[in-house]
Amino acid sequence: MADNSFLGTDEAPVIPPTSDEKTLALLSHVLTFVFPILAPLIIYLLKKDESSFVAYHAKESLNFQISLFIICFVLFITIVGILLLWVVGILALVLVIVATIRASEGKLYRYPFSIRLIK
Repeated sequence: MADNSFLGTDEAPVIPPTSDEKTLALLSHVLTFVFPILAPLIIYLLKKDESSFVAYHAKESLNFQISLFIICFVLFITIVGILLLWVVGILALVLVIVATIRASEGKLYRYPFSIRLIK
């Protein structure tokens, strides 16, 4: 059963993930604090054929980071938008933490406000 809220949606996967899959899914979210687009991309490319759970989380994280980059770029171009960048940063921090918790619980998490460029 899917859990919907303004912080995103989550649902239980068909096949329960292993501990290693949960760890890699968790890392695909946490490592975005250090390497925003690169970390989920590398995890996705390495594990997309081995684990659907890890691939799902890496794709979601990658799509969110790309969307975040586009939003920040557009806000940076506008004068008023520069003042709103801190709001986007706090929201991104909260959503990445929520996604990390859902990945550690073994749930499939879907970010809100994310453009699905990679399917």
